[in-house]
Amino acid sequence: MRSQVSVTFKSVPPVRIELGPEQALDREAARQWLDTQFTEMDCEPLRATGKLLMADRVVVVAQAAGPAKFADPVWALAFAQSASAVLGKQVINVDADTLSITY
Repeated sequence: MRSQVSVTFKSVPPVRIELGPEQALDREAARQWLDTQFTEMDCEPLRATGKLLMADRVVVVAQAAGPAKFADPVWALAFAQSASAVLGKQVINVDADTLSITY
């Protein structure tokens, strides 16, 4: 299954990553990658309760990464693979500035 992940930041062009079926990532490996990024970038949960949904984790990691991390094609590909695997959607649009995600 082909999929596309796009991430937008204010003042820079959107980042779009196309994934082919051969680039699919196992859901557990994707969750672990996002968990590691969340911890390494000192991200904070969006909700006061501390509950962190996978969609929240994807958005917060994208925001913390900023355009600089997405300029690294290896990191951007890993992000797209992980987001696609944990969310299970073919088209994912992340707005890092408003902390929102649409499918």
